[in-house]
Amino acid sequence: MILELTNRETWAALHGIILGGVFLLAFAGGLAGLWSLRPEWVTVQGLQERMNRLRLGVFSMAAVAWLTVITGTWIVYPWYRAKPPEGTEDLTDFPRSLLLSNPDTDQWHKFGMEWKEHVAWVAPILATAVAFIVLYYGKQLIVDKNLRYASIVLWILAFSAAAVAGLLGALITKSAPIQ
Repeated sequence: MILELTNRETWAALHGIILGGVFLLAFAGGLAGLWSLRPEWVTVQGLQERMNRLRLGVFSMAAVAWLTVITGTWIVYPWYRAKPPEGTEDLTDFPRSLLLSNPDTDQWHKFGMEWKEHVAWVAPILATAVAFIVLYYGKQLIVDKNLRYASIVLWILAFSAAAVAGLLGALITKSAPIQ
């Protein structure tokens, strides 16, 4: 059995599964890095190595978040919202129209997609803010507990926004996949 994906399915998989998976890994690494920046846990020798890892984690997550939102907004989403030609009865190639044509699924678009397309942009913005904080303040994060905690909160909010968008995207795609 050979798995064959259309061009659209390949882009949708890249957007949701591959970039989403990398995003999860970067989130976990960044959160662990931020959380572990405590004076009692870090030696002088270990600080530089830990900061390098933290920079890599937060910049990776910010970059992947931007790639995910950009591919979703300008590559995958236009296929989702494509309008069928006048008189088309088979709407399987037009996910938005397919969802809206059925009163049982129209809320997937009216609520789910409307939320998804807006809340998704919050993730890269917040992840970039944390990356800036890590770059600008660097080692000061180890002694400034409030700055570190604020960074962790922003980091978790970035992940939460992406999680909401990802969950809605997965559920919408289950109801009306891009083919």
